[in-house]
Amino acid sequence: MQFDLGVHPHRRFNPLTEEWVLVSPHRAERPWQGQIEPAPLEASLAYDPQCYLCPGNARAGGARNPRFESTFVFDNDFAALRPDTPKGEFREEELLLARSEAGRCRVVCFSPRHDLTLARMSANEIRTVVDTWCEECSRLASQPNARAIQIFENRGAMMGCSNPHPHGQIWVNENVPDELGWEVAAQEKYFQKHNSSLLEEYLRLELEKQERFVCANDHFVTVVPFWAVWPYETLLISRRRVGSLMELSEPERNGLADILRQITIRYDNLFKAPFPYTMGFHQRPIDGAAYPGFHLHAHFYPPLLRSATVKKFMVGYEMLAMPQRDISAESAAKQLRSLVDIHYLNAL
Repeated sequence: MQFDLGVHPHRRFNPLTEEWVLVSPHRAERPWQGQIEPAPLEASLAYDPQCYLCPGNARAGGARNPRFESTFVFDNDFAALRPDTPKGEFREEELLLARSEAGRCRVVCFSPRHDLTLARMSANEIRTVVDTWCEECSRLASQPNARAIQIFENRGAMMGCSNPHPHGQIWVNENVPDELGWEVAAQEKYFQKHNSSLLEEYLRLELEKQERFVCANDHFVTVVPFWAVWPYETLLISRRRVGSLMELSEPERNGLADILRQITIRYDNLFKAPFPYTMGFHQRPIDGAAYPGFHLHAHFYPPLLRSATVKKFMVGYEMLAMPQRDISAESAAKQLRSLVDIHYLNAL
């Protein structure tokens, strides 16, 4: 019997984190009698008087939003990281260790419209969001003790989003978080060995093979990574090797806005429903080092498995051993690639 990636169980290596994922494509046909989620609903009001992110409304922390007409950024009223955290350490022998972590958490409202999402916004509107991310990164990078900036969006109640108003977050750490640290180390090791970027070479392979390609423009490419864990996970990579959003040219910022619109529309179109995900950019640390091997990219981690009401759970073997997936990366990419980039609600 000849080994077939599309049929037989196998492990795939993630060169960014140097971890493995178990792929079991034969399990995609198993019947489902597990948990069914309620079908997600699109927000229907352009302005919600009860929303603490809409223009002019009072926030949960007591402050009142201005009547903003574009993006709006503010310090999170219930921030996980605070700039005034005192330095300190707790240690008991070698087994109990804790260290203080200062930082800052910002909230970015993408639009004053309560009923929009990135998938429902125009490329020009998303470009304003991209510009806001770049401006915030430039400002936050100059703050004392800032070493890493994490931009992310949790979309949908299934991903723990507590408010449907289109928004994301920016967290600044004084230490490099684990996930970014693993990626930095892997990319720098690859660069030292090959004198080329890991993601540049990976992107070349994906563009040659076209098996996991989803969508692209002149400046960015989206693929389902070979080592994907989540069923419809995607990786967004800049064609030019840059280390951060701050290094993007004007055309590249337009390209980023366009590719974000392309992939989020495809996600919504997949099951004809609002598609939940966690999305975030990985940028080089801001500690003054060059990091010549680091390559800007973004991850989309969506939980949906078979439909808008069936999601993947990380349980059992995955919590105790290693991640596992049933739908092959190639199959997921083929489905996403086949979808048009006109939102299903606009096609009615």
